[in-house]
Amino acid sequence: MTTFKTLLLAAALVAPAAMTATAADAQVSGIAVADAQGAIANSKAWNAARVQIETTYKAQLDQAETRRQAVARELQPLVTAFQTAQRAPGATDAALRPQAQAIQARENAANQELARLTQPAQRAQQYAIEQIQAKLSDAVTAAVRAKNVSLLLRPEAALFAQPAADITAAITTELDRLVPSVSTAVPANWQPNQQGGQQQGAAPAPAGRAPAATRTPQGR
Repeated sequence: MTTFKTLLLAAALVAPAAMTATAADAQVSGIAVADAQGAIANSKAWNAARVQIETTYKAQLDQAETRRQAVARELQPLVTAFQTAQRAPGATDAALRPQAQAIQARENAANQELARLTQPAQRAQQYAIEQIQAKLSDAVTAAVRAKNVSLLLRPEAALFAQPAADITAAITTELDRLVPSVSTAVPANWQPNQQGGQQQGAAPAPAGRAPAATRTPQGR
């Protein structure tokens, strides 16, 4: 099972290594594709920040993972009992609802607790990402100019593209030049989306909430 810390701190989308390696040396012209999330996720600044966050907030992240596992163990008998009742002859939504609601309430409380434990790490992650995002537009412009690209698409917008048409790695290279490092020390008055003004594209998604301890059962 993927650990809670990995779920929290892993970049959302990383461009495939084979594709980005090919794109790095390709001479593209005309239409190209690029994954902004992958470009940021592969940047040296983000990966250094991720390691720093894991180190700085290790105690809180370890505590959150321990609590997540504990809550999952607490909920498992309740879920098993619910599933048994659900399979019983004559089971109805009305009869099952109290069990489902009790499990849902415990899960919600656990998620709120985990969110509180991981909030400092989440803020540091968001702060680091926004510093890189602030230079994303400049990096895209430089990569497009260098590769003679006249039209740049998101990968999901293209029905087909050769690996050489992907300039994600070229954007990462420009980000490494423009943003060699970022700070993970969040200012006291900082709020998300302040750094660099409006976002210039998608980035590795910070964890918005703690992952659920277990799947909440549903009525029939």
